[in-house]
Amino acid sequence: MPNEHAVTACFEPGLAVPVSLNPQNFQTILEVLTSSCEKFKDLPAFSCMGRTLTYRELNEKSDQFAGYIQNHTDLQVGDRIAIQLPNVLQYPVVVFGALKAGLVIVNTNPLYTPKELEHQFNDSGVKALVVLANMAHTVEKIVHKTGIKHLIITELADFHPPVKRVLINSVVRYIKKMVPDYSLPEAKRLNDVLALGKGLPLRKVKGEQKDIVALQYTGGTTGVAKGAMLTNANLISNMHQLSFRLKEHLKEQEELFIAPLPLYHIYAFLIHGLTLFERGGHTVLIPNPRDLPNFVKELNKWKFTGFVGLNTLFVGLCNRDDFKAVDFSNLKITCSGGMPLTHAAADQWKELTGCQVVEGYGLTETSPVVSFNPIGYEKVGTIGLPVDETKVKVIDEEGLESPQGEPGVLCVSGPQVMKGYWQQEEATRDVMTKDGFLITGDIAVIHDDGYLQIVDRAKDMIIVSGFNVYPTEIEDVLCSHPDVLEAAAIGVEDDKTGEAVKAFIVLRNAEKEPSTGDIRAYCKEHLTPYKVPKFVEVRKELPKTNVGKVLRRALREEDQSA
Repeated sequence: MPNEHAVTACFEPGLAVPVSLNPQNFQTILEVLTSSCEKFKDLPAFSCMGRTLTYRELNEKSDQFAGYIQNHTDLQVGDRIAIQLPNVLQYPVVVFGALKAGLVIVNTNPLYTPKELEHQFNDSGVKALVVLANMAHTVEKIVHKTGIKHLIITELADFHPPVKRVLINSVVRYIKKMVPDYSLPEAKRLNDVLALGKGLPLRKVKGEQKDIVALQYTGGTTGVAKGAMLTNANLISNMHQLSFRLKEHLKEQEELFIAPLPLYHIYAFLIHGLTLFERGGHTVLIPNPRDLPNFVKELNKWKFTGFVGLNTLFVGLCNRDDFKAVDFSNLKITCSGGMPLTHAAADQWKELTGCQVVEGYGLTETSPVVSFNPIGYEKVGTIGLPVDETKVKVIDEEGLESPQGEPGVLCVSGPQVMKGYWQQEEATRDVMTKDGFLITGDIAVIHDDGYLQIVDRAKDMIIVSGFNVYPTEIEDVLCSHPDVLEAAAIGVEDDKTGEAVKAFIVLRNAEKEPSTGDIRAYCKEHLTPYKVPKFVEVRKELPKTNVGKVLRRALREEDQSA
């Protein structure tokens, strides 16, 4: 088994890339992207819905976007731009262009509710937003409450040839009714923006390794959304850490990966937008992986070598007859992350595709990869070995290091650990040990062979289809309902999503009992769909500690024994 996970010492988060991880001496992510566009200019970079962008085209379109930003707006280096797009070709163009203009990326989930958008936009101080037309109606509700001065809208097929563009966009808007009405007269169209920026001079942005590249929002282990400050050093380090782990299997200019996981998640961003891109790879973007029939049709068009997914997606695909007819003869890498991989899902995928799923582990705060199973030496049920230049330890409730083989809270040190939370110094201190390790909140065991195993998650967090859901947020919404006195939320097993949210409520007036459907409908108005409780149970009281704190653990135990 390769022993490549070399470690030097603890790192001051986000400041520099260790020499061992930077053979090309990259200083910025922009240098990485520019180098690949020059080296692989005639190769395909991203494909989506029948349209392919080469590295050259991506470079040209991103130049146009940067040209517009620098010449037609008042945006300055370091200003934040929110990008609210699913997996479409516009995403890499806008990200690359924004970096060329020196902006900081704020990745935004297209499914966010107005309340969630308002918080993220105001907390990060974004001055510009690029959004898919399908979500513009949500933005309309809150944009006047934010500091956004530049609003750019794009439609699904905007990068397709004219006839196909009009056809697809018309079907999406008028036949499938996927674009709710909105009124944002101040917004500009992305294609118009690119036309205005074409051929304009660009002022070169010279960045440093310590500069913030992205604010990646996460609840951490508290549920309060915070922006993890990810620097050039963080992302360059993690790109190479993953690349080195896959180096014998990730061939330059030869890989074609399927990307169903959203690029606005740091896991997919790192794999497709950096690691694969740096090797001249080709990524096929899947805008809506929940549409399994069309997803499988798309798979049939490609001789793909890699697939990046998560447990629920593997299960959903493997249980479809049409998926069993897909050609897997070129598939050699299947990566899993975002939620625990079950033995059953791994076995089913291996039996059907002939490719072993390799599982890794990470957090938004670690850019995200902490550990990854070496291909050929996988141990299903573990999260593999720490990647290069990464130190891990587990600690007990007193903060003391646990003995080998004993469970404890996993702590991580390495160049991929974030610079900190945006404008949250106290929150940053709370997740760091005195000796410079990030406290993940996940309970892990370090086995004698160095492999890590997560035995429990941050105690109350719920993971629905790979998305973190925090009970406090659900409970706050439930308790704002006029008929709800108290509430608690837990995660319960679900065949489709891994976990689903179950809510327990105590009513103010037992004689005035709303239906569970009414409660769920209320939640739908205030929460992203995957956060809405799938189950609602009315109780006379909730189990509590002697100081009045609700015992979610007791609810989980009761539910499991029921």
